[in-house]
Amino acid sequence: MDLKITTLAERPELAGPLWSMAEDWPEFILHDPVGWSLIGRIVADLPEYVLVATDEDSAKVVARAFSVPLALRPRGEPALPDGGWDQVLLWAFSDLRHGKEPDTVSAIEITVDEAARGKGVSALMLAAMRDNARARGFREVVAPVRPNAKHLEPATPIDEYAHRTREDGLPHDPWLRVHVRAGGVIEKVAHASMTVSGSTAQWREWTGLPFDEEGPVAVPGALVPVHCEPERGYGVYVEPNVWVRHTL
Repeated sequence: MDLKITTLAERPELAGPLWSMAEDWPEFILHDPVGWSLIGRIVADLPEYVLVATDEDSAKVVARAFSVPLALRPRGEPALPDGGWDQVLLWAFSDLRHGKEPDTVSAIEITVDEAARGKGVSALMLAAMRDNARARGFREVVAPVRPNAKHLEPATPIDEYAHRTREDGLPHDPWLRVHVRAGGVIEKVAHASMTVSGSTAQWREWTGLPFDEEGPVAVPGALVPVHCEPERGYGVYVEPNVWVRHTL
């Protein structure tokens, strides 16, 4: 594909169209309270860290990439937080509010339109994110990666899955493989990267499953089972991600 990749700061007219892509995020993911509260603020407050790819022929938005700057070292770097995705979002906007000088960029999301998948667009967006961070004077990008094939085996321990490799030594997971090919190094697992809690009625609405038995429930699109407590009327999903460090 012939793509044009720019920051949203350079093309603010794409602030609306970047949300119009055909996506396949599981419904329950959209109910993480941290993401629900802050993902839109990246577009509003940090447009220079938002990358948008458009098809040069149609001018249609085909991919977006969100990242955030944060002060990681004062918080005990080099250890990356077990809280993963949720934690870096919270830190980034706390730092922005208090005027703290950032020293690291964290990837937040790369989304590709369904019609553009399988064409290497995600790797191009990751490369553009790295280049954007480097151009702004940062030495590294860290990424709480959501392994995109882990949902096919939710019962497999994430520590085992994250370090599984193919015969060529590259990660078994396709999205982790893109990161490693780009120069990233798998560092650790963020076991509590995102938490989604809801009533059993909400989980039924989000998934179409009965949520009427106590214990783990395998939910399509979930990386690990959702814990269901029907007598207490709630379910909780704690998603693990995999920390990858990109030295620039």
